[in-house]
Amino acid sequence: MQSSRISTSLSKVLRVAAAIALVSAAMTSAAKEPATINVYGPGGPAPAMKEAAQAYGAASGVQVNVVAGPTPQWVEKAKADADVVFSGAENMMSDFAKALPGAFDLREAEPLFLRPVAILVRPGNPKGIQGFRDLLKPGIKVLAVAGAGQTGLWEDVAGRTGDIEVVKAFRRNLVLPEAPNSALARQQWTQQPEIDAWLIWNIWQVANPDLAQVVPVEEPYRIYRDTGVVLTAKGKNAEAARGFVAYLKSDDGRRVFAKWGWDTKPVTR
Repeated sequence: MQSSRISTSLSKVLRVAAAIALVSAAMTSAAKEPATINVYGPGGPAPAMKEAAQAYGAASGVQVNVVAGPTPQWVEKAKADADVVFSGAENMMSDFAKALPGAFDLREAEPLFLRPVAILVRPGNPKGIQGFRDLLKPGIKVLAVAGAGQTGLWEDVAGRTGDIEVVKAFRRNLVLPEAPNSALARQQWTQQPEIDAWLIWNIWQVANPDLAQVVPVEEPYRIYRDTGVVLTAKGKNAEAARGFVAYLKSDDGRRVFAKWGWDTKPVTR
């Protein structure tokens, strides 16, 4: 009987030891696997965001997956695994909060950097467009976006001086209906060479230098909108996600975004 009790005790010890070994092996394996975070947002800030993700990943060993483009392409997946969400304008971040109910606290979204509206023209600038007022001239065909991060953009620009005649003149030259997002506007720009100018953010020319030349929008018509970032409820619990957002706000992150046309200069008062 004593031998039986010893055998039973030994069996229990061996089972416990085996369980401990399995847990230890699993923990060791998990420790060796690099952390992975998922980042979602629109196409405009994507070139800078992807370069920042690569730099952060190289320095930290974290795998940062950046998925960017029109919201319908990624929103369902983001509901399941988003750690970080970035936007191309404040209204866009608000739209993301509605599209991803409960995923993040809109009050915690933080603006990062600004970029100005600009005019893209055909290579060589055949119409000699030098600024916004040239877009009011009869016969100029102008492309604009009425959605995503550019909702109300052209009206904000044309209405800056409070002169309704400027708004009327610009609208007469618009290619209507406006494109619903920048990706479709880019497609329209390449397929319709009769379009003379494209009112959009300057960063699109930086990312597509062979597609168009950029003409700055002069004051008082120049406006800016930001790219913002927010941690999701899932991301707030992930050290790697918190580290990535911190990297975006660091000097290294600023340099990456500046390279892609974003205004990252500290405000001096």
